[in-house]
Amino acid sequence: MSQLEVTILGQSYVLACPDGGERDLLEAVAMVDREMSAIRDAGKVKARERIAVLAALNLAYQIAEAPPRGAVVADPAEVERLVRRIDHVLSDDGRLL
Repeated sequence: MSQLEVTILGQSYVLACPDGGERDLLEAVAMVDREMSAIRDAGKVKARERIAVLAALNLAYQIAEAPPRGAVVADPAEVERLVRRIDHVLSDDGRLL
């Protein structure tokens, strides 16, 4: 386990990090800092704790809406092409088998 010193919304934190996970942790810190800064800069929320909660909710929602890692997102044009091909093949006799 290593430790990294990071800054989120102008405040320093020392975080434990599994060996080899530094890059992922720094990416996560950057995401949190961007989200919290955007909420703060919008000017409607001032309390650091509320900013953190809203940022956590926003990021959790983004993760929930994202396709799973490694998932293949279908190209709509390719799907349409395959549907037309299937329709053409089935139109000859209307039977799948």
